[in-house]
Amino acid sequence: MRTTIALTFAAALAALASPAGAASFDCAKAKAPDEVAICANPDLSALDSEMGGLWFAYDQFPFLMGANGSRQDEARQFLDVRAACGADVSCLKGAYAVRNATLKQQINMAMDQYCSPQ
Repeated sequence: MRTTIALTFAAALAALASPAGAASFDCAKAKAPDEVAICANPDLSALDSEMGGLWFAYDQFPFLMGANGSRQDEARQFLDVRAACGADVSCLKGAYAVRNATLKQQINMAMDQYCSPQ
């Protein structure tokens, strides 16, 4: 199962790294200052794409109902933090650094829980 998850994660990152997937949202529809800044800045776009791939991988783990709700709450909280940054590139980079590190940690914990020999 660990291999399947790793392959899913790698495929998600590869798809998101393509020019059409420069961000985890449609840049043609970007209106909010944070979204416009992400679409205009290749570093932010790469961080957003990484976060999208991490989120996709993390979302593949089955969790109980309460944990699924927490997962959605964490995603919404990140979007609120990101929006509060507005177009401040430094703030956005910091928000993505924290979110991506958190997602990596959560994926590792889930892999340990679900993929460890019983």
